[in-house]
Amino acid sequence: MSEQIKIKDKTFKLSIPEEEINAAIDRIASRMHEELKEKDPLFIAILNGSFMFASELMKRLNIPSQISFVRVQSYNGLETTQKYKEIFGLTEDIAGKTVVIIEDIIDSGFTMQNILKILEEKNPREIKVATLLHKPDATQCEVPLDYVALTIPNDFIVGFGLDYDGYGRNFKNIYSIV
Repeated sequence: MSEQIKIKDKTFKLSIPEEEINAAIDRIASRMHEELKEKDPLFIAILNGSFMFASELMKRLNIPSQISFVRVQSYNGLETTQKYKEIFGLTEDIAGKTVVIIEDIIDSGFTMQNILKILEEKNPREIKVATLLHKPDATQCEVPLDYVALTIPNDFIVGFGLDYDGYGRNFKNIYSIV
């Protein structure tokens, strides 16, 4: 396990090791299993960042469920744009269903706020939000978070699906910028 990694022009130090990430995913999967087992949920993973979290989470759930993917973009380099662009949309009918959004990180909250607004217009029974990481110090708008694996400081991070200009998603640990 590397204590530091370099991606493009930036150096990152180990912040959250794989074992801690897996233990956090185990905890929320256990809660989901109990709370959602009778609801036949549709999980909606937000790409690109949540792909590793979604994969690990779904492996741990032994309940009737489906998964779908949408892709939105809200970062440009190191900064959030506070806007997002839907690239691939949802094709499933979610009316009357329990929907669980799987997100890699909630920082400003603007992207999730926009996603929730669009999904609520499609009349689901309920929407729950699951995030691997939450940065409460960066949050600028209220977003309901039902399942939070880890709470972290307001650092720029990479690894476990999170990237810096498209690089670094493949690391099994999470690293913060030096």
